[in-house]
Amino acid sequence: MPELPEVQTTVNGLRKRVIGLSIANAWSDYNSAYYKGSQSIKDPAYFKRFRKQILGRKVVSVERRAKNILINLDAGKGGVVKRLTILVHMKMTGHLLYGLYRFDRKAAKDPWEPIEPASLKDSYNRRIHFMLTFDNGRNLALSDTRKFAKVAVMDSETAHLSEHLEGIGPEPVGPDFSLEKFSARLNLRPKVKIKQVLMDQTVIAGIGNIYADESLWRAGIHPLSRVAGIKARERKALYDAVRKTLSRGIDFGGDSMSDYRNVDGEKGKFQEKHMAYQRTNEKCGKLGCSGTIRRIVIGGRSTHYCDQHQRLCK
Repeated sequence: MPELPEVQTTVNGLRKRVIGLSIANAWSDYNSAYYKGSQSIKDPAYFKRFRKQILGRKVVSVERRAKNILINLDAGKGGVVKRLTILVHMKMTGHLLYGLYRFDRKAAKDPWEPIEPASLKDSYNRRIHFMLTFDNGRNLALSDTRKFAKVAVMDSETAHLSEHLEGIGPEPVGPDFSLEKFSARLNLRPKVKIKQVLMDQTVIAGIGNIYADESLWRAGIHPLSRVAGIKARERKALYDAVRKTLSRGIDFGGDSMSDYRNVDGEKGKFQEKHMAYQRTNEKCGKLGCSGTIRRIVIGGRSTHYCDQHQRLCK
């Protein structure tokens, strides 16, 4: 699943490409009886209302909240006063792509044919289930192989109070996220294993499996350590590790070990920098460490750690 760095990389790409453009059309082939009555475009009735609300509106800004992309629109024309926000959560295999497409009505599947850039033709970019067309003729596509992604529209003024965003923890890379706040958030789950706490979106926003493993490796903390056993010095090391690891993820354009691609359809490079995640049985890369990367399962998720320098906090 795309985590904070992948979502921020997508947001950065969209800011360069879609701000100032108006939405000329919207298309979706999501149609699931399971989502009937839900607040997402997977309900065709909701998509019909969604489309009517957003057509003609201009993109004024793009931001991120946790793992959600927020595309903020203007108030529209004809006396409409409310500004709207399109929310996209890419879930397991989704990613947004910007470029030029052609629609082939006769195609049995994958009717959207990418024209440019050429990187959109990557097979990971071809499972299009949602499409916006802008007034410049370009498109914003959601490729979503497993069809888990979520798209919804909200009143911009109350978006952060909506069912989609309510209850999410603070952002870990912003200037307001201090060591003291980090420690206080951890203390909400004193008896829980630190790997699970880092991934709990109600505690801290945006951290998933990859960046939790990499942060704990960098901090030298065993993922089975319970929060109550992590002392002040270790918390400082973990705080610094989380912020540095997430920042490096953004700097390298996200992680494309799985499906994720940026808005141009290109891979990120953070997967080339892994020190723990998916490196089972490899020698630890920490200078002077003789350990080996091991794999265990915590809370149903694969977890990777060094059996030497990552110590169990008690």
